[in-house]
Amino acid sequence: MTQKVLLLPGDGIGPEIAAQAARLLKACQDAGLDIEVEEALVGGSAFDVHGEPLPAETLENAKAASAILLGAVGGPKWDKIEDLSKRPEKGLLGLRKNLGLFGNLRPALLYPQLASASSLKAELVAGLDIMIVRELTGGIYFGQPRGIEERNGERVGFNTYVYSESEIERIGRVAFEMAQKRGKKLCSVDKANVLEVTILWREVMERLAPEYPDVELSHMYVDNAAMQLVRAPKQFDVVVTGNMFGDILSDAAAMLTGSIGMLPSASLNETGQGMYEPCHGSAPDIAGQNIANPLAMMLSVAMMLRYSLNEAGLAERIETAVGNVLDQGLRTADIVQEGEVSVSTVEMGDAVIEAFNALA
Repeated sequence: MTQKVLLLPGDGIGPEIAAQAARLLKACQDAGLDIEVEEALVGGSAFDVHGEPLPAETLENAKAASAILLGAVGGPKWDKIEDLSKRPEKGLLGLRKNLGLFGNLRPALLYPQLASASSLKAELVAGLDIMIVRELTGGIYFGQPRGIEERNGERVGFNTYVYSESEIERIGRVAFEMAQKRGKKLCSVDKANVLEVTILWREVMERLAPEYPDVELSHMYVDNAAMQLVRAPKQFDVVVTGNMFGDILSDAAAMLTGSIGMLPSASLNETGQGMYEPCHGSAPDIAGQNIANPLAMMLSVAMMLRYSLNEAGLAERIETAVGNVLDQGLRTADIVQEGEVSVSTVEMGDAVIEAFNALA
């Protein structure tokens, strides 16, 4: 049966890297993948045309798709929109909420060819392979009440950090099952020494642990986790945490790999439908220059094939192709080192697709 993939190029460098993903999808179709690819607007580009960051048509198409590929959203062009509900980022949050994309998978995998590009010493990061499982539809980003109001003659901003047991259990099971498939170590990150909501978080994780006797569960406060990611990152296998902590820690872990431009991500719901996107942002400062790194977007295609379309063989073929291209010494500007060849966005896309086809 033909599966539908929705491509959302978005803003900034999004359209440039999405174009390389579209070419890679065409190569997969030529290799026998039975998919139909559609495009739609989201974020700032959608606001410019429709006055909404998540048009009803885009949401309808997303709900009907087996998987969604997103480039990036946002940029200073839209920072002056006074109605926060119209900001580009609300399009992304709206997709997550409306599709129930509660489980965010953020790998921090260091390709051995890029060990010297990391901000840490090579011996600290060589062989790095961390999976951060972030709860994506709850926590302080969505909690109510929230707002800005006047109290005692001054403006006060407030947000609510809230999680239910069922929300914690749901993401906990994703993390335990991921750990079972990897190194069988799960570190749950919280702030249970000061936040009641994370006391509950820790209690639920402890309650789940006996159901996964082959997984070693540990706990770590988020401030210590941030320090440990820099001090000894290879101690981690799978990390599970809430929305805000996961947002911060996953970006920190990404930089251990040399460039956030190398890292894909997946956001899954309970049916296996997923939205796949690079971990980096829209990078408006380099948009339109043909220098953005498309590898995170192309590796997001691989994650989509593995987790939503059940095409692990094609996913491995893409990942191998990326490794082969890096072996050739080809690099975009964000990861190039002395003695390596700096290539453009399109040239990197060309190289990956050529390597992919060579593996047929």
